[in-house]
Amino acid sequence: MKKRTLALFLTLALVGSVLSGCGDGSGNQDVEGNHGYEERKAANEIVVGIAQDLEDSLDPHISASAGSREVLFNIYEGLVKPNSDGELICAVAQDHQISPDGRTYTFQLRPGVRFHNGQEVTAADVVYSIERCADASGGAPLVAAFSVIQEVKAVDESTVTITIAQPDLDFISYLTTAIVPEGYDQLATAPMGTGPFRYVSRSPQENIIIEKFDDYWGEGAKLDKVTYKIYEDSNALLMALKGGSIDLCAHLTDAQASQLDDQQFQILEGTMNLVQAVYLNNKAEPFDDMAVRQALCYAIDRQAIMDFVAGGRGTPVGSSMYPAFTKYFMPELADYYTYDPAKAKELLAEVGYPDGFDMTIMVASNNKPHVDTAEVVAQQLRAVGVNVTIQQVEWQTWYDEAYKGRNYQATIIGVDASNLTARAMLERFVSTDSSNFINYNNPEYDQLFQQAITTTDPEEQTALYKQMQTLLTETAANLYIQDLCDLVAMRQGLTGLVFYPTFVLDLSTIGWTA
Repeated sequence: MKKRTLALFLTLALVGSVLSGCGDGSGNQDVEGNHGYEERKAANEIVVGIAQDLEDSLDPHISASAGSREVLFNIYEGLVKPNSDGELICAVAQDHQISPDGRTYTFQLRPGVRFHNGQEVTAADVVYSIERCADASGGAPLVAAFSVIQEVKAVDESTVTITIAQPDLDFISYLTTAIVPEGYDQLATAPMGTGPFRYVSRSPQENIIIEKFDDYWGEGAKLDKVTYKIYEDSNALLMALKGGSIDLCAHLTDAQASQLDDQQFQILEGTMNLVQAVYLNNKAEPFDDMAVRQALCYAIDRQAIMDFVAGGRGTPVGSSMYPAFTKYFMPELADYYTYDPAKAKELLAEVGYPDGFDMTIMVASNNKPHVDTAEVVAQQLRAVGVNVTIQQVEWQTWYDEAYKGRNYQATIIGVDASNLTARAMLERFVSTDSSNFINYNNPEYDQLFQQAITTTDPEEQTALYKQMQTLLTETAANLYIQDLCDLVAMRQGLTGLVFYPTFVLDLSTIGWTA
């Protein structure tokens, strides 16, 4: 009964706050002064609403945020790329072979692939791109994964060999990294890729514009132009949807989606392919005490959170792996800590917190699903005596302070795997990894990881990755919640949206019906 009362209270509070920002709610006025979508249809273009600006640098080898990758996916390609089934398929390369010892990869480049400036891709561009990602001085997040590379060589203009120090079952997945022109030095401000869309312009905090690349090697985009409009205020985003300024918007909450007219929008449901959790700074008191973290795990009711954020949709997770990783995902870990507030209070008392403690959850204000989750989590933790303050900050502040600076107690965010590997999900919790923003430090975990990345036996690697997940759960590294349901509003008259098992939005398949 308490759970239902909490959900009802929060739902009413949310609806009230949304309506207070939407005037009379009629949706008859476009917030920008014109409806425009009929004109956009005639011009074969759309406007996509996004909740955050991209990072300052648009360099694909430096960008780390999922929001940036979601846009840049349409501009760049690697030697290989993921398809909608999660399989790696050839992209800039048309074929590849792996030597019998598993150490040398030979790629034949696809003929006729061009950069957006019209220049044809050569082996020299591939060598440059891979070496750039392996350069520790360049700030590329792939440096650790590419440290295994011994040599990258252009055999001829259309053939590249990559030799690694020892066999690595995950190595091929890292070759989704963007291929860029050799020596091109404007990637931070003027992206130059081979994808179905080419970059046109950017107005920080306002929009990013891309257009169809007519010389794309593949089937090509159906739309001629896409404008990403940035709405960091969730109420403004909803008003723009209702007013006709936006044609497509992903990552909505159930409350937002329910306010849209089904004569205007179709609501499509997928998954975000990430692990949403209350990520805890394991160096910050009192979360440096494993027993405290374990106590809080018992205070979290995942189902109540999913009920509130997405009408019960979503998949509960108990460790740092989401369901799209079928052979690695362990659904049983979601039941490791059952919802038991009494047990949470008991454990807190045992470790010296009979009256609870104060804590702050930092959350990016533009991400409505995470903000809503924070509200429910705060209520649940307060019920066991933990006084929670929710600190809403701008996304860039969150990125600088929490993710990069590790200057926080707790935060709610979704963590994904940009290259579709279990390794990418688990490596960030290795004590020495630069992405270990929770400061997790466990020698046993580090040792298991080293075994996993050096084995040549896929079954052994799977078993080791499962041991690592179990260890994260047992030590309560974080308060794991769910793989969020992804609700996408797409204007009636548009078709072709394809969901991927990674955090991307492929706009090349979307088009207007006749």
